[in-house]
Amino acid sequence: MAENKVSINFGGRQVQATPVEITQNAERWNEYLLEDGTVLKMKLVLKKVLRVDGEFDAEGNPIYIMQSTNVSSTSSPDGLRKKTE
Repeated sequence: MAENKVSINFGGRQVQATPVEITQNAERWNEYLLEDGTVLKMKLVLKKVLRVDGEFDAEGNPIYIMQSTNVSSTSSPDGLRKKTE
């Protein structure tokens, strides 16, 4: 686990946060079939996690700040694709 504290803006104030290493992942695709036959695939990829020091939710769990990105893929039927010459 990383122990390098960082200062972040949380709720309009500067607080300390601890980077937490991601040790395992399972990034699954969500697939959506559109009425025109196109299949859209999306997934969220977690890039960075910080645990806000001394901050907890209503159930007593630590507050985490997560940095992520979305990845997407499109597969359309031949009739919808641009014709190449």
